[in-house]
Amino acid sequence: MAEQPNHLVSVDWLAEHLDDSAVCVLDVTARLDRELVNRSHDACFVEGHIPGAVHFDVASAKGVLSDPVADLPWMWPGAGRVTEALRAAGVDDGDLVVITASTPRPGIDSGTMWCTRAWWTLTRMGVRAVVLHGGNEAWVAAGHPVETGPVEVAPGSITVGERASGRAEVDEVLDALGRPDACVVDALSRDNYEGRDPGYGPRCGHITGADNVPYLDLIEAETAAFKPVDEIRGLLSGVLDHDRVVTYCGGAIAATVVAFCLDMCGHRDVAVYDGSLMEWSRRDDLPMTDPSAG
Repeated sequence: MAEQPNHLVSVDWLAEHLDDSAVCVLDVTARLDRELVNRSHDACFVEGHIPGAVHFDVASAKGVLSDPVADLPWMWPGAGRVTEALRAAGVDDGDLVVITASTPRPGIDSGTMWCTRAWWTLTRMGVRAVVLHGGNEAWVAAGHPVETGPVEVAPGSITVGERASGRAEVDEVLDALGRPDACVVDALSRDNYEGRDPGYGPRCGHITGADNVPYLDLIEAETAAFKPVDEIRGLLSGVLDHDRVVTYCGGAIAATVVAFCLDMCGHRDVAVYDGSLMEWSRRDDLPMTDPSAG
């Protein structure tokens, strides 16, 4: 894998820099229960993690990078909440955050999308962050050591503030749908896009006028084993032609995989629709298309 300094680092790079005091490894592994509470700390992290890594609960519905009082899960957090979470994880100003994860249950707990959700949120807040290519699975496969048990760290001193807009709301999605120089991208599976899957609310299918780039098409394997950038650029060629891109999914998680890849390809006007289908499908005044309805 070719290094992508602002986006991806290899397990060998991390092994060489693991003792650097300015490198912080955050493990965002998800193992959600039916109440959308992340059980990965006890189920996964304490059983084995990269030495020095800190468990960072992004995946819970009201996780460390989500608005705790929003009606919907995983909504965009305020800078104060992000600052608090990063300090609790031991992150200082200027540190490089390396985001990693595992995929405990393939098809359910995608480590890729939780890594990119963390990266997308943190980098929009001005944090230096990269994703570990291949995640914990690649680390173990390369023969690098793991530690077991819980981890305690001294509080960090970082302070963040929203530097760039990383999210879109309903009006911005509608605006993008009406502009020839903009596009809206559905990051979910083709089955979900075409209404064959149950969906994320009372209506199935996709936002009318949206294109479909399933996020799994952009990786070779879980976790975060991204395809080569040139191949990704080819898969996104029709999207990259647009000046403005808004991505969405069910709850603004998988959508960040496409946003991450667009950013890695050099596109700088990308936003993730915060409410995604959990919001859109509940509003009858917003257009949806369900091809399966005949």
